[in-house]
Amino acid sequence: RYTFAPRMAKTPKSFIREILKVTERPEIISFAGGLPSPALIDVDGIRRAANTVLEQDGRCALQYSTTEGYLPLRQFIADRYKKRLGLTISPEEILITNGSQQCLDLIGKILIGTGDHVAIERPGYLGAIQAFSQYEPEFHPVPLMEDGPDIVSLNLTCRTHPVRLFYGVPNSQNPSGITYSEKRRKDVADVMKEHGVLFVEDDAYGELNFSGKSLPSMQTFLPGQTIITGSFSKILAPGMRMGWVVAPREIMEQLVVAKQAADLHSNYLSQRIAYEYLLQNDIDGHIRKIRAAYEHQRDVMLRIIKEEFPETVTSTHPRGGMFIWMTLPEGCSSMDVFEQALKENVAVLPGMPFYVDGGGSDTMRLNFSNSTDENIITGMGRLARVIRRMSSS
Repeated sequence: RYTFAPRMAKTPKSFIREILKVTERPEIISFAGGLPSPALIDVDGIRRAANTVLEQDGRCALQYSTTEGYLPLRQFIADRYKKRLGLTISPEEILITNGSQQCLDLIGKILIGTGDHVAIERPGYLGAIQAFSQYEPEFHPVPLMEDGPDIVSLNLTCRTHPVRLFYGVPNSQNPSGITYSEKRRKDVADVMKEHGVLFVEDDAYGELNFSGKSLPSMQTFLPGQTIITGSFSKILAPGMRMGWVVAPREIMEQLVVAKQAADLHSNYLSQRIAYEYLLQNDIDGHIRKIRAAYEHQRDVMLRIIKEEFPETVTSTHPRGGMFIWMTLPEGCSSMDVFEQALKENVAVLPGMPFYVDGGGSDTMRLNFSNSTDENIITGMGRLARVIRRMSSS
């Protein structure tokens, strides 16, 4: 009845969003989503910040604004990059977006044309796969090792194809939880320099490293060829939809044009509230609480995996972030596990949607940030029984 643009046939649905519909049932213990802990959202602090903004400058905060975003907020982000990572970034190189997912859409819109070559981690972030698929590229998956991308594979991909950009998540990668080592970051940068490829550094989880020590940004090794995306969703509140992109000025000019065409500007009230919150509160102290809570929840989940799952199950040991990546015993399908686990009121996320070339049928992503200790112990116990039963049959 309706005729849609060809790009829609090449854009996958968000499997995560579809699963979340199932997990809305209160009896379901869900490890499937990517939600921060609701207990760590500072509702009172955000309420105070919102009241201050509305009382002191409400009419301005509720008006249209500039495409680039609220300048004091962009200055705060720039200053934080200097403090945390030693990067010298100008506010003019920062664009405020409606969540970091919009960054990916805008980057795809200005850089990817039909048939262009894009390198992406294997497994890769589903949100990036979905956003970039709208622009009909040819994806080239690069396998992830324990310390980052397989350099031989990355170099071969860039040598044999005119790769436009390489998208990666160097810190606590989604979905695997893997963090690039400093050496691997340098190696990736060398490949990017040699072949003239842009690196898109998704740093949504950079603040959630459990040691509190940040590894260098890719921009440290690859100035002028790195685009960084960031987000307040993991450290403030995802419902505020506050993200940003950092890019060289020539790229930023095009991002601003694409942003204007998309939505004029990001939610200005949320920008003002976010900035006021950052002024009124100790964000570093708040982030330390989040890190401590997530590290503990990771440890509880890993302990259950070690004690109750078959020895043929393997998992990553993330140094930060929100996810553990699990590989099932040979012949055990993650979709079958998903279906059987749902019958036990446990939801997991099968790994196949994170692969652009097929594969992943024996993998799954587990989220530990949005669960209590009790739910982790109960839910992982149920999941262990399902996998033991299926792997022995």
